[in-house]
Amino acid sequence: MRCEHCNEREATTHIKKNINGNKTEMHLCSECAAKLGVAEEFSAESFFADTFFGNLLGAGIPSMNVLSGVDRCDCCGSSFNDIVKSGSVGCSHCYEKFEDKLEPSIIKIHGKAKHVGKNVTYTVDETDKTETAVDTVQSLKEELKQAVKEQRFEDAAELRDRIKALTQEG
Repeated sequence: MRCEHCNEREATTHIKKNINGNKTEMHLCSECAAKLGVAEEFSAESFFADTFFGNLLGAGIPSMNVLSGVDRCDCCGSSFNDIVKSGSVGCSHCYEKFEDKLEPSIIKIHGKAKHVGKNVTYTVDETDKTETAVDTVQSLKEELKQAVKEQRFEDAAELRDRIKALTQEG
């Protein structure tokens, strides 16, 4: 049987594909199989290097991506359509593989495409509190003097009580 890709050489690589009930067969010569990236994945060395089932289940994803024409993640095999349908990304490598397609959606949802962490607000430590309390007492004493000078005795009494409370606290 001749190679279906070049129609020149004898086909040595035979690939059968069954996707959702659509069965297809492809017969390729060794050169065309190497050009399409199929020869490395299905060579005898790689086929028997690990366990039989391990290679059957995982090793063929990159080569099947080339043959099917669908852009898929090399690690988990998810396509962009799978991500859209499920609403979740297959693995961490999918973010790199589909970066150009995922980035607009991420920006719409989060506002940015880069994580910057939480915005932390810090409280004033005790040393700052004492300095601010001293400053506050000082400014209240100034106001008290001004209130006495202007004969606003009710305001002066309130200011006196606030100064007394602050000095007793700390």
